[in-house]
Amino acid sequence: QVQLVESGGGLVQPGGSLRLSCAASGSIRSIDVMSRSWYRQAPGKQRELVAAITSLSTTNYADSVKGRFTISKDNAKNTVYLQMNSLKPEDTAVYFCNVQTLRNGLHYDYWGQGTQVTVSS
Repeated sequence: QVQLVESGGGLVQPGGSLRLSCAASGSIRSIDVMSRSWYRQAPGKQRELVAAITSLSTTNYADSVKGRFTISKDNAKNTVYLQMNSLKPEDTAVYFCNVQTLRNGLHYDYWGQGTQVTVSS
């Protein structure tokens, strides 16, 4: 059984920092992973891509978080991280981890359960 377990969310004041982690377990092998991403969904809004990192470590960020957020990965730990600095109230959302794999010619798309990030004074 595949699991993506997210952690690191919470309440932080504007200007503060948080680090999210997403650990993969079960049958997800790092060698099969094509990309690891973070999405977020605020109340009443659509889910949006925040940051992504490919198997070649190419990164991509939403314009709204460039220069403030950093995505990274540890293949040995099968984990992706999102370092969030200079947080703003508009960053408040549920953050979801996504992993896409390609194995034996089949594409798989996995999602975590989400972790709440609240930026408020």
